[in-house]
Amino acid sequence: MRSHYCGDLRKEHIGEEITLMGWVHRRRDHGGVIFLDVRDRQGIAQVVFDPEREKSFAIADSVRSEYVIEIKGLVRHRPDGTVNSDMPTGEIEVMGLELTILNKAETPPFPLDDHQKVGEDVRLRNRFIDLRRPEMQEKLRFRSKVTSEIRRYLDENGFLDIETPILTRATPEGARDYLVPSRTHEGSFFALPQSPQLFKQLLMVSGFDRYYQVAKCFRDEDLRADRQPEFTQIDIETSFMNEVEIMGIAETMIRKLFNELMAVDLGDFPQMPYAEAMRRYGSDKPDLRIPMELVDVADLMANIEFKVFAGPANDPNGRVAALKVTGGASLTRKQIDEYTKFVGIYGAKGLAYIKVNEVEKGAEGLQSPIVKFLGEEVAMQIVERLQAQNGDLIFFGADSEKIVNEAIGALRIKVGVDLDMLVSEWAPLWVIDFPMFETNSDGSLSALHHPFTAPSCSAQELEANPTKALSRAYDMVLNGTELGGGSIRIHAQDMQRTVFRTLGISDEEAEEKFGFLLNALKYGAPPHGGLAFGLDRLIMLMTGTDSIREVIAFPKTQSAACLLTDAPGVVSAAQLHELNIKLRRTP
Repeated sequence: MRSHYCGDLRKEHIGEEITLMGWVHRRRDHGGVIFLDVRDRQGIAQVVFDPEREKSFAIADSVRSEYVIEIKGLVRHRPDGTVNSDMPTGEIEVMGLELTILNKAETPPFPLDDHQKVGEDVRLRNRFIDLRRPEMQEKLRFRSKVTSEIRRYLDENGFLDIETPILTRATPEGARDYLVPSRTHEGSFFALPQSPQLFKQLLMVSGFDRYYQVAKCFRDEDLRADRQPEFTQIDIETSFMNEVEIMGIAETMIRKLFNELMAVDLGDFPQMPYAEAMRRYGSDKPDLRIPMELVDVADLMANIEFKVFAGPANDPNGRVAALKVTGGASLTRKQIDEYTKFVGIYGAKGLAYIKVNEVEKGAEGLQSPIVKFLGEEVAMQIVERLQAQNGDLIFFGADSEKIVNEAIGALRIKVGVDLDMLVSEWAPLWVIDFPMFETNSDGSLSALHHPFTAPSCSAQELEANPTKALSRAYDMVLNGTELGGGSIRIHAQDMQRTVFRTLGISDEEAEEKFGFLLNALKYGAPPHGGLAFGLDRLIMLMTGTDSIREVIAFPKTQSAACLLTDAPGVVSAAQLHELNIKLRRTP
């Protein structure tokens, strides 16, 4: 039916008679000549209708925005002075010879060239219209290119694309499962996979050696800008490779993606132990584009009388850290008050600061309500340790280690962005040597990653000192965003049972929940490991988008609802009866 895409027309096509099909993006009437900007997947072409062709001109006069049309016309140069260098098709236009309306359209709920003023709920409710916008089409085309490049790279490196089940059983992987009731097994439920974790390990036991999958995953958790209840994961697993080799394959893949699709050279990725990342940046996914670091000053605060600092300084679970903001003394009290509110989101009770005005005057050259509580000696020791200069500002965090890391770590990012302190466009990093476990408020332990991650010590050492054990896990970070992570897995049954016991999972409970995996480990499981990348998050970062909802065709809202289909929805009493489910109404 059509001979060319609108967006593919160039000056090489001048003189050709062509057939275009698409949507009316914009209609303009200039002195009796009608211009139609016609849009399809590839872009926009300008079509001109002259009143001398009465039939086609009359039809062109009747069309409106988003009508679907067919055009037969002649490609020609745009007249002098009308070339649009901002458009790929800006050197040419099409002289309309014939025009057919394939379908009329009602006025769209929002203009496609003025979407910024439209609420996201309106856009998501009318997503099929929203996806017509050129910028949305471009993002999804880019997403397709990324997945194609990833598949090509993994295929060329001997990985097999193998699908794993969507209906499976619930396993404790850190978030709530989405449950699916079984009609044929009364009282039993499937769970949608949070990841293909166990199945990809079983594929290694089966001898497939190298596996990958572009997998749908599901997690029933509180949402934010970079999370969705259903998301897409680039899942990778290998046998007989150590963490250095696996990280090398993954790093090469990401570098190749950025180089080929964005002409960006990420260079080699530095590696940083988890403990160092937390100490210097308060985060296990630090943004290295921001040249500020947290500096411990607890030893300087331990003997002062000011309990706001002395308390955490003498608490083994506390931390007192300082953050120097170069040139930050120019911040107003209003700005500092806003930052105080910001750290309060993370549990901080306040935000102390010192402005360094004239360091040569000692404490008299420091501006802060807390200097008198610190004393001149301590105050100047802090200034010296942070190498603060005139015009700098020092923020302080003093609380539990967790609150200080989260609050001051987040403040570091916010101040760095607000003051335009980024020193590079891209900053990749591997974070390694994660703890095996984290301690819960009740003293129990939980796996920092998942319970199938291999420790870097023996089973005996793990049981003797679990809180000091490190894992063979690794996360890839880019610009403060975790692109993906993985680990070497446990391939020996005794080690897996040891980890379960450390987590308080009895042999009976382990057998009930993971019996199929434990059984597989009896039969010659190879050493194996892998990792997974969040595809949505990767595309969000590569396209410079603030939310993954902008790079998913049909996303959910932050309340995990689909406004387009009005899901989740109510089901009939008959369906519930078939599933042996009775709803309990909230009074």
